[in-house]
Amino acid sequence: MIKHLRIDNRLIHGQVAVTWMNSIGADKIIVCNDKVAADPIQKMALPMAARGNTVYVFSIEETINYAKEHPDETMFIICKFPTDALAILESGLEVEEVNVGNAAPIQGTQYVMVTKSIAVTKEDAECYRKIAEMRGGVLNSRLTTMNETENFLELLSKNGL
Repeated sequence: MIKHLRIDNRLIHGQVAVTWMNSIGADKIIVCNDKVAADPIQKMALPMAARGNTVYVFSIEETINYAKEHPDETMFIICKFPTDALAILESGLEVEEVNVGNAAPIQGTQYVMVTKSIAVTKEDAECYRKIAEMRGGVLNSRLTTMNETENFLELLSKNGL
């Protein structure tokens, strides 16, 4: 079961490896992004950042296949981009919680900072809205387990997206 799906383009860092894993109670972390999965250096380095947690670095297709083949495992999936998360949801997999965590600005894009740590383009906003639509109209954002949960759709609207 996918216990938590986080959109965070930093992927794995101390906050994810320690606090989120403890909070979620997942068996493993799956990093989900096609380009990251094709990069041997990231495939080697990301598990080292997870401080002893089991980590797989998969493409979107590999993530979907693994989740379908291991429904009894409790998974924490980290997607680099909202498009990765949307693909997981569109596959029909059951996802308990979706969280927008962090999205650093990408050079050369027209983005708006909707929080101190989340940059969103118009294309991203469309994708986030599709995710929310698939989640009964709800999409939340929470940077850390100690932060308050925010309504991400409201943040988009407040910022003209």
